[in-house]
Amino acid sequence: MRTCLPAAAALAALSALPAHAETPVDELVVTAARLPTDPKVITGAHVIDRAEIEARNVSFAADLLSTIPGVSVARTGAFGGVAAIRIRGAGPDKTLVLIDGVPVGDAGAPNGDYDPASLQTGDLERVEVLSGPQGSLWGSEAIGGVVSFTTRELDGLEVAAEGGSFATARGFAGAGTKADRYALSASVTAFRTDGISKADTGTEKDGFKTWTGNLSGRFNVSEQVKLDARLRYSRATIDIDGFPPPTFALGDTPDRAKSRAWQGFARATVDALGLTHELSFSAYDLRRKNISSFPSVVDADRQVIRWTAAKGDLFVIGAERQESDANLSTGLSRDLSNTAVFAVGQAKWERLTLTGSVRRDDPEAYEAKTTGRLAAAVDLGFGFNAVASAGTGFKTPTVSQVVCDFCFAPPVPLRPEKAEGYDLRLGWASDRISTSVTAYRLLVRDQIAYVASRYVNIAKTSSNGLEAEFDARVSESLRVKLAYAWTDAIDRSTDRSLLRVPDHSGSAAVFWDEGPWSASVTVRGESSQADTARDGFSRARRPGFVTADVAGAYDVTAQLSVTARVENLTDKRFEEVLGYREPGIAAYVGVRFRN
Repeated sequence: MRTCLPAAAALAALSALPAHAETPVDELVVTAARLPTDPKVITGAHVIDRAEIEARNVSFAADLLSTIPGVSVARTGAFGGVAAIRIRGAGPDKTLVLIDGVPVGDAGAPNGDYDPASLQTGDLERVEVLSGPQGSLWGSEAIGGVVSFTTRELDGLEVAAEGGSFATARGFAGAGTKADRYALSASVTAFRTDGISKADTGTEKDGFKTWTGNLSGRFNVSEQVKLDARLRYSRATIDIDGFPPPTFALGDTPDRAKSRAWQGFARATVDALGLTHELSFSAYDLRRKNISSFPSVVDADRQVIRWTAAKGDLFVIGAERQESDANLSTGLSRDLSNTAVFAVGQAKWERLTLTGSVRRDDPEAYEAKTTGRLAAAVDLGFGFNAVASAGTGFKTPTVSQVVCDFCFAPPVPLRPEKAEGYDLRLGWASDRISTSVTAYRLLVRDQIAYVASRYVNIAKTSSNGLEAEFDARVSESLRVKLAYAWTDAIDRSTDRSLLRVPDHSGSAAVFWDEGPWSASVTVRGESSQADTARDGFSRARRPGFVTADVAGAYDVTAQLSVTARVENLTDKRFEEVLGYREPGIAAYVGVRFRN
């Protein structure tokens, strides 16, 4: 595809189809901003709520993220292929991912990033994305932005089951009870499939199975003291393709990857001295095992102790201690830790809102670093508003980079990466329509890359881009959403495009809800992009694509619904990563019961 998905054409094609009515975006708040914040007064904020998650009825969170402008998700083949989240052209290691506020980056991965391939949507309540450097909010790793997932708190019984193409089955079962003073819920989400060959030259099916258990509870000891906790466990087994001898070209292999992860937090909230204090402890423990001709086992974990004190939506101050370590497959290991203090504040006048944040991080292995961010939002009248922001970020080297894992040249000392970002958004909103255009620039200095068989700091990378959004509630039952992004991401040391960042990407979605019927249509597309060739070393160009998904439901009773969905409606042959196949047309039917 030579150009991106034309948004206007997609809208014309879909405008006759129905949509699901939801809460308008401007009534939402962004909690990942540390303070509850209206998305209109900060730049790069996006929210997907439970209503949209259910309307689209996709299996995995990566499919939700891929429709947010400026966010790209590339995976090495369908059904469990390694997935990487990039925001505004920054590498996946520069996206901080939180699940219920717990950082879930893989400290044992070369880049320390999070792989969302097994993250299912069944127990997700909300997805938030903050684009641009967020170091002053969350510290290291948030150079490109932050993705925050919040899991569900159930009330009553809910069961869902679905099956279809490729001998695929997925299910959800959960129950809970909640009141003003307490809540307790538990759920299990599972998925399995025979799959397809991940390598586009292969014929062997690559299966995938995963399940997740979630337990949450809260209890208000008094009006001033509240306790809550969540525990989450997940397992996955993935058949993978690789580079078998003698040609060492991408193809079928009998290799498998297994993983299991624990994560959770416990928190006490106390209202005292005119402030709301929170003291929390969170932990994430991951074990990965690769079963192949070159077997490996990696153990990684991270713990965070955090205290915050907030005054409504005016300000919050806090301190945290984070420790992470990894034992790598080569036998190398390293402990990394960091201590930080931070503050976020917001000031509001009749037409002006200022939001600012500052943070001081003191990693034990490197010099302390101060980051900041400032956003100014102006109400221009007649529904128009403008927001400008500037922010900084940094990222310390990962365990693999520090110990120079799999290096075949003498290691060199590494410096933390540094970033600065600027953006400007112009928006307009009415009771039923909101639209905006955002221009941004992101600079990363001392970016760490694997060059000449070792990790080194390269001079600089840059991303310039535009993001456009349109959200219209045409009627009480019909809603249309459009998104488009242009991204120019360059390695300034070579003047070459960064890998796996499409120049153009876009999506169009229609949601309809009328009586017992509901339906959604989602179209997304990407232009061609620079990628790694099938030999695993040289560069090549991955073609662009456009693909469409349809989902629908019928409420048989107030408690029982029948669901159906079709993915890749036009049976388009495409790849998110060059050499790794995505499925053709696929159909699924299911039932959902709530009581």
